[in-house]
Amino acid sequence: MKQHEKTLSEKLIHKGRVITVYQEEVLLPNGKVSTRDIVRHKGACAILATVEDKIIMIKQYRKALDKVIYEIPAGGIEEGEDIALCAKRELNEETGYEAENLQYLAGMVTSPGFCDEVIHVYLAENVKKVIEKAPCDEDEFIEVYLIQQSHVEEMIRSGEIIDAKTICAYSMYKAMRS
Repeated sequence: MKQHEKTLSEKLIHKGRVITVYQEEVLLPNGKVSTRDIVRHKGACAILATVEDKIIMIKQYRKALDKVIYEIPAGGIEEGEDIALCAKRELNEETGYEAENLQYLAGMVTSPGFCDEVIHVYLAENVKKVIEKAPCDEDEFIEVYLIQQSHVEEMIRSGEIIDAKTICAYSMYKAMRS
């Protein structure tokens, strides 16, 4: 069976600052018609940055979860922005650190059942504090932590770290090291 759904119609439901939501009527491979709610997102970069044997983590409140969580630094790609430059910019803005070299690890989709967001994950090793930190977005309130790798693993196992991009990036990093 051919795995494809043809869009028959598309209706804009919501256009926001970060996402756009469409409702699409689609033709299924079996000839039936169905409806899909699709979230369009501009994409993001996430950076797993190391300082010696520590991982740079941020802690911030996430309204969708109504709680404060630990994450690796990440942020949206600006229109026309090179993804590596986005990663460098976000690392500086959110943590006050910079990396001369970034290694691209992978692109990953966050929720392919309803969203087209791709997060590009980078590794930044041996980073250093910047002389001039770029300001965070005015609606971001971030705390920066350097956490021992062994403690990051425990935080993942215990459920203290629940962010998928962080868990995936850390898993990729550990796999590279073994």
